Amino acid sequence: MSRGSLAVWWAGAAALAACAALLVAGLVLGGSVTEKVIPGLGDAGALTRWGLPVSRAAMDLLSALTVGALLAAAAFLPVEGGRAAPRLSGDAVGYLNAASWIAAAWAAAAAATLVFTVADVLGQPVGDVLTGSELSSYVGSLPQGTALMIVVLLAVVVALLARTTTTPAAAFGLLALAGIALLPAPLTGHSASAANHSTATTGVALHVAAVAPWVGGLAVVCAHALLRRDRLPLVAERFSRMAAWCYVTVGASGLVNVIARLPDPREMVETDYGRLALGKIIAFCLLGWFGWWHRTRTLPAVADGRPGMFARFASVEAAVMGATMGLAVALARTAPPAPAEPESAVKSLLGYDMPPQVTPVRLLTLGQFDLFFAALVVVLGGLYLAAVVRLRRRGDSWSWGRTASWLIGLLTIVAVTQTGVARYAPILFSVHMAQHMVLNMLTPIFLVVGAPVTLALRALKPARVRGDRGPREWLTAVLHSRYLAVIAHPAVATLIFVVSTFVLYFTPLFETAMRNHLGHIAMTVHFLASGSLFFWVLLGVDPAPRKLPYPARLLLLFVTMPFHAFFGIALMNMSQALARGWYTAVDPPWGTTILHDQHTGGAIAWGFGEVPTFIVLIVLAFQWYFHDQRQARRMDRKADRAAKAGGRPEDDELAAYNARLARLAERDRAAGERAAGEKDKA
Repeated sequence: MSRGSLAVWWAGAAALAACAALLVAGLVLGGSVTEKVIPGLGDAGALTRWGLPVSRAAMDLLSALTVGALLAAAAFLPVEGGRAAPRLSGDAVGYLNAASWIAAAWAAAAAATLVFTVADVLGQPVGDVLTGSELSSYVGSLPQGTALMIVVLLAVVVALLARTTTTPAAAFGLLALAGIALLPAPLTGHSASAANHSTATTGVALHVAAVAPWVGGLAVVCAHALLRRDRLPLVAERFSRMAAWCYVTVGASGLVNVIARLPDPREMVETDYGRLALGKIIAFCLLGWFGWWHRTRTLPAVADGRPGMFARFASVEAAVMGATMGLAVALARTAPPAPAEPESAVKSLLGYDMPPQVTPVRLLTLGQFDLFFAALVVVLGGLYLAAVVRLRRRGDSWSWGRTASWLIGLLTIVAVTQTGVARYAPILFSVHMAQHMVLNMLTPIFLVVGAPVTLALRALKPARVRGDRGPREWLTAVLHSRYLAVIAHPAVATLIFVVSTFVLYFTPLFETAMRNHLGHIAMTVHFLASGSLFFWVLLGVDPAPRKLPYPARLLLLFVTMPFHAFFGIALMNMSQALARGWYTAVDPPWGTTILHDQHTGGAIAWGFGEVPTFIVLIVLAFQWYFHDQRQARRMDRKADRAAKAGGRPEDDELAAYNARLARLAERDRAAGERAAGEKDKA
């Protein structure tokens, strides 16, 4: 074994020891392994009490290492082969092979966690669960069991495909698949049952999505440094930029999670859960200091050809990171404080009490904070404005109208996700339909007219390493991909825009999405994405695989919009309510009947289509007019260039066209003269 490999093993052992120490301390201090066994109740035994958090910690660490190895292969190391035939470097392929083995271990740890979880829920020893039929019976019925089974399957897929992957696009696909596999397990824990479960669920999703690349990326960069691999300065710099964003996301989402579970600040010191959360906050601040030290001390040392300082410091940071993850697992095994007052049935479903009777004023003023869409608006708005500022600073112009259109689109998202509309949407189908119509048919128009892709292509800088793929190159590759060529085809985009609405509402999918916060987010994001895809094809300002002529765009508009009217009429004529089980459970005492409210929602869907149609017609008219103006100016410039080049008619399209007409007229005149001459002879 080489000296570098031995150093990697020592660093890994130190991180594991720190993780185990803080995990055991947190479990003991939190009381999750010292609970008294009540006679007469089922007891899973000491093996489950200790085995479940240990397997969960192993699963979290292995998932982060898998993501880190895939990140190193897909993003940290530069792509070789140039644009014509991009391929992964030798080190990147090595990290993919490592990701394959780590993902297999991740799947095994998730399977062990699944067994321990079933034993813990049923209160039976692990041996009884493995030898009986409980495991197969409860996997599909327990949310935690279903989530862990999904993790096992996805991790196995990553492990198998990583062995044969050699292209950058495939590596990014595996990274995305591993990112999806991170989410099911943590989202079925305390976050799903917290008082503010919608905010807590989104906070946990953001937290996990930022922690895994941060932890895994640090581990891989540390190993890269200890092994003395090539391109360490570039790898360390790229990780440092990503880690800064991860740190901010982890801090913000962690703060949201703490507030959601501990609304009273005194609980931070008076409860076991609060004290563990406070310890995690201290560890988070310590990791922030490590990051600052890296930026100011170790990264310059790496640039100067002294990687040893970075490797030693990163190894210590990895140990602190491992200890923090052990503390996080102990925190997840500790129950948060119970609410002071028992929750109503409606609050357990919605996350908040039944609001008062709906009025137009309350729809505008009775706010409902949605962390996911608040973060989405902040990110989209911040990136767009940052790109505009970059263009302005280098002397390039960008239309204020496009900027205003983008900001108006974001404002419409805020109007239906952060106000009383979002509070009443889960309760009243009519308000939900109004939210749907805005996000699906109004917001995308303004976002598409804002031309974000064109702005990104102009603002992003090319990759520093020749032949590598930076954000600009990846965006260009996506625009030229076969996948985008298929979904951006006008027929496909129209089918997604129209058919998905009927499939969602006239199948059990709608009620399933309403009962689950993540399902509700997925449904709302689909409204926004499908509408943006359709109006991108219709109003396409940004580069697209296929551009329709303006008459075809008008035809597509008039063919598509009646389908939403048909959808509204179908809702108005239904005799059975959609998602009856959900709306019966949250039926407000001041509301009308469920079926009447559904008919009102159908009327909104039927009448709302006129608004986006009118806006699209105005936008298309302006686009058509300015397109013709640009074409005319282009022809004039070409004619001027042809005149300066010597006046050759073949260099001027207009002159060539006039010359062709003259030749046709001359031919017709000659033919007429010949015909007249033959007539005179006869």
